[in-house]
Amino acid sequence: MAEVEAPASVKLAKEGNTLSVKGKLGTVKKDFAKLPATIAVEGNKITIRPYGTRKRDLAVTHTARSIIKSMIKGVEKGYTYKLKIIFAHFPISVKIKGKEVNVENFFGERSPRVSRIIGDATKVNVVGEDVVVQGPSLEDVSQTAANIELSTRIKDKDQRVFLDGLYIYSREEGIP
Repeated sequence: MAEVEAPASVKLAKEGNTLSVKGKLGTVKKDFAKLPATIAVEGNKITIRPYGTRKRDLAVTHTARSIIKSMIKGVEKGYTYKLKIIFAHFPISVKIKGKEVNVENFFGERSPRVSRIIGDATKVNVVGEDVVVQGPSLEDVSQTAANIELSTRIKDKDQRVFLDGLYIYSREEGIP
């Protein structure tokens, strides 16, 4: 059994198997349907009870506890990932269009490389040579940053020589 205490500024709600955490930066929802445990919300306390008593059941319980803690931390402080734009010859330009990030002129390619922005509350900004991804959900922010980094992956060339791309260089708690 694991318990998670939430601060008074955070509102917790459970609808079916979905747990929603609401704070000053927004709402984060997570579906725990596949979790072999029961989750109970009593006021500002969440209790996770596993179905079994084995070591694996305890490990799953602690994983769920850490996911819930990161949800609570996200709606209070938020998460920020920073990516650096690196190029040697062709100047890369990054543009945000709706829920997509377009990387244009990558190695002089005519068509832009496109990556999705995950989540409704995730925000992407281009600040000089940096791309800043911010939001309350750690999963959405980190997956969006990974999508941007992977969209500029180079295939069929020596990656030690061709270093152009966007690379994650900072993972921070809090939105400045």
